[in-house]
Amino acid sequence: METGGSLVQAIRKPTLTPKAIIHQKFGSKASYTVEEVEEPTQNGCPGLAILQKGPCLYRCSLELPDFTVVSGSFKKKKDAEQSAAQIALEKLGINLSSDNPTAEEAWRELIARVKYIFSNEFLSALHPLSSHFKAALRRVGDLNASVPASVIAICDGKLNNLCKIINPTVESHPLLVLSYIMRAAAGLPELVVSAEGQLSIWRKDPYPPNVIESSISQQSDVAESITTTAIYIPCSPEKAVEPVILNISSTGYYLDVIGQILGLSDANMVLISRTIGKASSETRLYFAAPKSYPLDMSSDLLNAKVVPFGGPLNAKASSLCGQDIYGDSILASIGYTWKGQDIFHEDVTLQSYYRMLISKIPSGVYKLSREAILAAELPLTFTTKTNWKGSFPREILSSFCRQYRLLEPVFCVSSIPLKASSELSRSNNKPEVSESAEQEREYANENESVDVDPKLAVLGSSFTCEVKIYAKCQDLILECAPDVLYKKQNDAVQSASLKVLSWLNAYLKDTYMSLEKEKQLANVFDIKFYRQIFFKEVVKCLSVCNCQHNETLGGKEPELNGVVENDASYINIEGTDSGLCPSNGSLLCVCYSVSLVTKGELQKELLESIEEFEFEMGTGAVIPCLEAVVSQMSVGQSACFYTELPPEDLVLAAAKDLANALAFLTSPCCLEYSIILLQVTEPPEDRMEQALFNPPLSKQRVEYAVQHIKEFCATSLVDFGCGSGSLLESLLEYPTSLETIAGVDISQKSLSRAAKVLHSKLVMKSDFDAPCRSIKSAILFDGSITDFDSRLCEFDLATCLEVIEHMEEEQASLFGDIVLSSFRPRILIVSTPNYEYNVVLQKSNLTSHEDDPEEKIQSQSCKFRNHDHKFEWTREQFQHWASELAVRHKYRVEFSGVGGAVDLEPGFASQIAVFRRVFLPEDDDSLKDENSVCQYKVIWEWSRSRPPLTN
Repeated sequence: METGGSLVQAIRKPTLTPKAIIHQKFGSKASYTVEEVEEPTQNGCPGLAILQKGPCLYRCSLELPDFTVVSGSFKKKKDAEQSAAQIALEKLGINLSSDNPTAEEAWRELIARVKYIFSNEFLSALHPLSSHFKAALRRVGDLNASVPASVIAICDGKLNNLCKIINPTVESHPLLVLSYIMRAAAGLPELVVSAEGQLSIWRKDPYPPNVIESSISQQSDVAESITTTAIYIPCSPEKAVEPVILNISSTGYYLDVIGQILGLSDANMVLISRTIGKASSETRLYFAAPKSYPLDMSSDLLNAKVVPFGGPLNAKASSLCGQDIYGDSILASIGYTWKGQDIFHEDVTLQSYYRMLISKIPSGVYKLSREAILAAELPLTFTTKTNWKGSFPREILSSFCRQYRLLEPVFCVSSIPLKASSELSRSNNKPEVSESAEQEREYANENESVDVDPKLAVLGSSFTCEVKIYAKCQDLILECAPDVLYKKQNDAVQSASLKVLSWLNAYLKDTYMSLEKEKQLANVFDIKFYRQIFFKEVVKCLSVCNCQHNETLGGKEPELNGVVENDASYINIEGTDSGLCPSNGSLLCVCYSVSLVTKGELQKELLESIEEFEFEMGTGAVIPCLEAVVSQMSVGQSACFYTELPPEDLVLAAAKDLANALAFLTSPCCLEYSIILLQVTEPPEDRMEQALFNPPLSKQRVEYAVQHIKEFCATSLVDFGCGSGSLLESLLEYPTSLETIAGVDISQKSLSRAAKVLHSKLVMKSDFDAPCRSIKSAILFDGSITDFDSRLCEFDLATCLEVIEHMEEEQASLFGDIVLSSFRPRILIVSTPNYEYNVVLQKSNLTSHEDDPEEKIQSQSCKFRNHDHKFEWTREQFQHWASELAVRHKYRVEFSGVGGAVDLEPGFASQIAVFRRVFLPEDDDSLKDENSVCQYKVIWEWSRSRPPLTN
């Protein structure tokens, strides 16, 4: 962790795009027309009889004065436009060059840029800087037409980019741009003038009257004055941050007003920071340059140095913008924009200031995205896209990198075939994958910075994601390479991003931790970071925004009436117990309010309230004490509890009335939380099972089926209700005697996925020692399992795993009759949830094992495991159903299960009945002379002896 690496690939220096070059040459004469197109779909599964809907594609037509070109088809409109522009450039004979100019070339371009900025033409241009030039013309006396150099530095992006080419350290020291601007101005004595010791430039010859009149006519009439609120941030840590009012007259220059508040006579010695927040924002810090500002005017272009400022560093202000700010400063959102000639302004309140502070840490960004500063926390785990609320981890990580002037995070997604991932999981002693095999295998995130090899994204694969973060100088700052496997690429990306964010949260709250603790923390989150570069690029910028529990005002701890954080012993819960209680994985909806309360509850100040706030239980998505209290409530109940004060920044960022909140904080006080539990949505069945069973129940059921295949040397198997083919797919990973496999389901979408998965396993795996080499044929049918089809008669083994509970009970009985009387497999395995086990999955309070089991089960009232379940049977109900079927159709039945134990209450989580045929088909007269019946539609068929039909 001593030194950083360098970025070789995935990051390139910025160059003009084809579309930008076309705009430079043709402007509005270039016309783009984008249309949606349909192209033949390649579903990757020959023989599939289901029409596949292709992705939405776009094609662009670019019309230029002399010709028109048409692009190819792309998933994104912007890619189609860039392609059309590229084709046009090739037709024009213009080649794009990725080579950047040398430092000497950039210096010559910089001088030319400064010359253009002070030209007559530029004054009439629609550019934020030209508006400053017009405002400078309204300045009186010696200041007339004098333009502050700091304005030129922050308003012209092209000029900034040229300075970075000349000297890359400009990125870390933006005030170096002033040196280059003043040096360029000194090289244009025939055009501009600059006084020694001053940071301003003006034209040697005034603008012609007609140019001035033309430029002024572009501006609309403005009010007599503009009034906006800004924040005064004193350099001294003992002085309080306070609001100030900026009054700008219609004939005045807003920078002169700011300069006067800073104690300057005018704006020429006002320095301006980079933007804070979004790149399009006009929120900046303004501070005073010393009377004799030290500029490096040496002739050495490449090694221009930042001369020591000489004044005191403003730690509060510096932490906001990531650059050094000296002396007192003003935080304001004001300036000229590309949208118009008139001045833009927006109030910056004290609450805005404190919200900017907390947004410097990932948890603060998440809190703000949820508008729940005192209740929300950045979750510890990413479970599902549906249950995640607020900004996604990847968005927060990108926002963090932009705030600290880092490059966008680079994601590299790796695909691991299912067999390899299973071996990897077993070797690491970790769960096989993070999500059920039934989930969609898709990647919705289309950001270009994700490096995904489509050749690796094979159906049936698992995914891992590595994250790397680089400084602007392209030095590697940190990397995260978790070895957890996911069924979805997006989940891998989001989870890896969350690991980085969680580490950043923990580290930035204690940057002076011991090296041993630092190493332990990095190991927990699979982080490797380069300490020296990390401190230079991140920690240095974070001087005052550590959101830790502060010492209470006056040095006294508040006396609390109730609980403190992580202690929910003395909460007050009111209302009737409805029995609808939350469990881990549940999606909760609460109504809450948070108030500052003084000792003895004599006074109360509302800070934050939300009528409907959703979060997932057990993921750390709310502060610990709030989750601890809600876990003891049921739907409809209300609760009230108290906690110690969080960091003052959080309180003030949430406060609706800053003055009142500050007054409360001068005396001992605490936070009062009032909550109503509105709704509880239970987690999906597979999520509940994964929390308790390793391997998951789905895998245990597969292994149970494999055991019977081997025991009876079964050569044929049909899966009734095969869904997406998870059982059939898994069976291909085991060496068995199976030669023929078949599946039946009524969902064409599921069957389509099953076909693709099986095709990828059977066709793409050509190893002679592969487990699936014994399979000679496979077929999938579209049809109801309560209908008969003679093509599936007398298979050695039939399975129906976790299917019948999705049918009405009458339909389940009909299926049992049809499969045993007509299909007549040698062995039939049926599994269904054990309703009695739901008390464990839903974490209800179980009585001791010494209690009467019947009384215990009857005392429990549980929900079904899945909203789609029509019924869930107890062991007695299931055994009664199966036993009657067996007697009626001359089968013998045995009962078992997976998950749990037969001799411990409440039995198995998934109960299983194994039916064994006790007669030979030729001995049963009722089966003779039966006509061929084909009610199912063949969706996909494969045979090792012949190639599949093409689509």
